[in-house]
Amino acid sequence: MKRPPLVLLIAVALGLVITGIAPYDRTTWWLEIFPILIGAPILIATYRRFPLTRLAYTLLAIHAVILMVGGYYTYARVPLGFWVEHTFGLARNDYDRLGHFAQGFVPAILAREILLRTSPLRPGRWLFVIVTALCLAISACYEFIEWWSALLFGQGAEAFLGTQGDVWDTQWDMLMALIGAIVAQLLLSNVHNRAVRQLMNQQQPGSQPSEAHA
Repeated sequence: MKRPPLVLLIAVALGLVITGIAPYDRTTWWLEIFPILIGAPILIATYRRFPLTRLAYTLLAIHAVILMVGGYYTYARVPLGFWVEHTFGLARNDYDRLGHFAQGFVPAILAREILLRTSPLRPGRWLFVIVTALCLAISACYEFIEWWSALLFGQGAEAFLGTQGDVWDTQWDMLMALIGAIVAQLLLSNVHNRAVRQLMNQQQPGSQPSEAHA
């Protein structure tokens, strides 16, 4: 494995160890970091056959950090969220809004990359719409997981749900994921297009090996 992805992998592994030592609620920690435990082995297993761009790996690592911090404190108790709440006079700790924004932002780049490299889709309106729809679908599936967790664990899943008394929490979560998906594509499409082209050129037979992916 080349250096940048390896460094990110080590950083995420260290984060899991550190946040797993004494989280506020052990059940919540497991529920929050579960996507990392599923995603990281898949990325490792597919690294040689289907490596991602450095941009995608970096965003995935950032998303992992957001999940680990939320799992360690629980989303309703993250200090950064309290600081924002007190600074701007908000009614709740909105760290979970950041988490759901990332839930749209990061999968948008990942889905975009997979579609660009494995389907006839090219950069444009259809790719934008399909990626956005995929991210919204992922967010909806996550809300189902939260619901099933509540049924399975009862009050033990209350911190995982993180509604903080907001009856519209599910709708807000999906809206933030939708906004994240749209913002990611508006901000990063051009950079991502170049990164994907560079990586695909490196994957061509006879291309010179490179020390790092774009």
